[in-house]
Amino acid sequence: MIDLMERGGVFYNLSGASPAEVLSDAVSSIPLPPGVGRESFLAAILEREALMPTAIGDGIALPHPRSPLISDPADQFVSVCFLRQPVAWRALDGKPVGTLFIICSASARLHLQTLSRINFLCRHPPFRALLQARASREELTAAIESAERAWSQE
Repeated sequence: MIDLMERGGVFYNLSGASPAEVLSDAVSSIPLPPGVGRESFLAAILEREALMPTAIGDGIALPHPRSPLISDPADQFVSVCFLRQPVAWRALDGKPVGTLFIICSASARLHLQTLSRINFLCRHPPFRALLQARASREELTAAIESAERAWSQE
């Protein structure tokens, strides 16, 4: 997970008053792999959001394309994006979203693995508190490294 976040980066104060506006700002900021255009990546994420919102509750959303846009696992990434202002995202718990984990995976299997790890992290109150506090990249990295050490011991 750390390697995915290192490729994708951590971004603060993204703006927008709707999911589409926020995602547009995010996609204009995050590094994309070679061969993936910003417009096509944004369109794929918006298409997925139109099917069903990716808000998972507690102010967190996991936007991603419905189908992989890349084939090389070395190009996968997760971008953590903190919004300037929370945005209504049609979350089941009704809470507006303030944190995005934008996911780009090379296959359905790898995508599910990434979703599983992010969901695991987001279920833990200490990690959610880091997200609420808009923690630094270093703090997020330390928390994820700790979780990954625990996963490797299972």
